Amino acid sequence: MAWSNHSVITEFVLTGLSDDPLIPALLFALFLGIYVLTMTGNLTMLLVITADSHLHTPMYFFLSNLSFVDLCFSSVTIPKLLKDLLSAKKTISIEGCLAQVFFVFFSSGTEACLLSVMAYDRYAAICHPLLYGQVMRNELCVRLVVISWGVASLNATIIVLLAVNLDFCGAQTIHHYTCELPALFPLSCSDISITVVVLLCSSLLHGLGTFIPIFFSYARIVSAILSISSTTGRSKAFSTCSSHLAAVTLFFGSGFLCYLMPPSGSSLDLLLSLQYSAVTPMLNPLIYSLKNQEVKAAVQRTLRKYLL
Repeated sequence: MAWSNHSVITEFVLTGLSDDPLIPALLFALFLGIYVLTMTGNLTMLLVITADSHLHTPMYFFLSNLSFVDLCFSSVTIPKLLKDLLSAKKTISIEGCLAQVFFVFFSSGTEACLLSVMAYDRYAAICHPLLYGQVMRNELCVRLVVISWGVASLNATIIVLLAVNLDFCGAQTIHHYTCELPALFPLSCSDISITVVVLLCSSLLHGLGTFIPIFFSYARIVSAILSISSTTGRSKAFSTCSSHLAAVTLFFGSGFLCYLMPPSGSSLDLLLSLQYSAVTPMLNPLIYSLKNQEVKAAVQRTLRKYLL
């Protein structure tokens, strides 16, 4: 491991979100609320989908995996952020930094794959409704989820190997609230040109490899919806994919900007990262439940079953 053999530092110092001594208490309350809402919303989705047989369909199978990923994603960064907001010295060990780098890319990569798979599911449901049951078989759904986790794991492993081979011999201050690989580049005393190229190619390959299927799926979906003669039919068809489209916009919009922009430690950089890793996992269960009558009905049935 390059860090063990060549680096003379054993930990990094995080600058956090603000140097103002009055701000951390407010930020702690804010992000504690975000984390509680994230945990509550996604655990509720998992419970309802598992307990209610009406939701044992491909779409909700994928959604349950998405909720689990969101639980993991937010837990990678927010607990450490909450701890640092109450600490005078914000440090993270090299091993902890490596773990954060891996799990950030693993969670975000899995979420991107799942959103792509869910777009194909919506395409099959809207464009081929009569063949939907044959196309989205249980075996295929399980296989697509396993592939999503596997591809994300491989991509995260490649990213961590890039981080392991960086040398750090002087500066140890990361101008960020978490340990992300782009934020480590300014601290490295080794040549990072190859690492930057590999990271950019890996991010583009994974990002575009998941976004392009979404784009073409929605191109076919829009074409199918526009061919429906009745306004009611078009509205009903669009409502089945509007939640997923909102989740895709939130995730990929902030994600592409976060990883394709040069790391600067600026307020915009931090806001994009927070949107990507903290806000989106909180909003996903709200997006999928507020306008979804099936989920609302399932929540009511589950409450009556377990609480009444």
